[in-house]
Amino acid sequence: MAELRTNTFKQAIREGRPQIGLWSQLMHPLVADMLKESGFDWIVLDMEHGQNEIQDVLVQQMALAGGTAEAVVRPPWNDQVILKRILDTGAQTVLIPMIDDAAAAAAAVAACRYPPQGIRGVASGMRANRFGRIKGYHAQANEQICVLLQVETRKGLENIDAIAATDGVDGVFIGPTDLSTGLGHLANPAHPEVQDAIKMAVERCKAAGKPAGILTADNEAAARYLDWGYTFVAVGGDTGILANGADALAAKFLKKIGR
Repeated sequence: MAELRTNTFKQAIREGRPQIGLWSQLMHPLVADMLKESGFDWIVLDMEHGQNEIQDVLVQQMALAGGTAEAVVRPPWNDQVILKRILDTGAQTVLIPMIDDAAAAAAAVAACRYPPQGIRGVASGMRANRFGRIKGYHAQANEQICVLLQVETRKGLENIDAIAATDGVDGVFIGPTDLSTGLGHLANPAHPEVQDAIKMAVERCKAAGKPAGILTADNEAAARYLDWGYTFVAVGGDTGILANGADALAAKFLKKIGR
């Protein structure tokens, strides 16, 4: 008989063990299969800024199975219907964008929890419960679902204490690029005011007893965020790795032939 998989990522961030992640936007199971043995602790399958749909995140989760990384699915919005469908595919961790206040945080949590703790719709034969093979799935599922909420606006930053304190929130993720834009520094997370806000955010999350996460492709910034106390840090993305690697390789040999 099948058993419900323990969410080791949720367990790790709850215990304060740093988790290193990667963004994936290339939408293909072969990419997920390639990445799953790289050693990352979590890989984001992005439906917000990536062009993934439900079918795409389903097959990429299948490709990631057996690797080192927890699949973290980011929906396009805080929407209970989309979240229900994502969870039914077997995803156990979701990263929900643009959370501005405690009401939005509570709605996100409720969409990911079965009654009486939430409003997640109940089905009996989906991939999440191995098509009915996991006995008692519905009674166990809430404990293994990890709800990460993105704070990425000035309003969200102002309400970060209440968001972090919301029952059922497992972690708060700072969206640095949107946050920098909301603070008046378009797509410039490195601005000193934004860096101060990023540091303040992790301190507020720590005070609330909740782990904080962030994304950056800047290695120095990633190390700094870990030093500041961020627990789950994404250190790049598959599109950047491919584009930057291709540019560097081409430039190296074009230079050799004088171009």
